[in-house]
Amino acid sequence: MLEPTVTPHRDRPRFGFNETAEKLNGRLAMLAFVTLIAFELTTHEGFLHWLGLV
Repeated sequence: MLEPTVTPHRDRPRFGFNETAEKLNGRLAMLAFVTLIAFELTTHEGFLHWLGLV
């Protein structure tokens, strides 16, 4: 029985649901949340109110 001599090397995927994408999404969500809190503390009104949606 023939066996391959070299195992192919597969790079980690750069798109889709993978560990890197999930970490990036989480970090961006935390950054957006902190930014909105800072915005509300400095302007003394909510973001939706500032946009005129409420």
